[in-house]
Amino acid sequence: MVSAGTIWGDVVGYSRAIRTGNMIIVSGTAPSDEKGNVVGKGDVYAQTVYAIHKIEKALKELGASLDQVVRTRIYTTDITKWKEIARAHREFFGKAKPANSMVEVTSLIDPDMLVEVEVDAIID
Repeated sequence: MVSAGTIWGDVVGYSRAIRTGNMIIVSGTAPSDEKGNVVGKGDVYAQTVYAIHKIEKALKELGASLDQVVRTRIYTTDITKWKEIARAHREFFGKAKPANSMVEVTSLIDPDMLVEVEVDAIID
């Protein structure tokens, strides 16, 4: 299990990621730092990159890499920005090409958050 590493983990009561057998499930990962400050305010590309870096770190702690991701789910508050989100996703997952969903939501836990990313990985 990997700690959420932000104030939200304690407030909500969740882990960033858990491993069960050869599967790793990473919680919805938002662009917030350890203190809960939103990184990349107003920039959905920067927020997506930041969230994926956090995911990458959690996967590494559990013995996996982004290449082992089999599914991603992306939640955004503005689907018209999908190309910027997709660009960041492609930069990290272009080789692995996991199954993917991208959906628009009304809002995320902080109004400055524009995107949140979840992943599932399988370790061979």
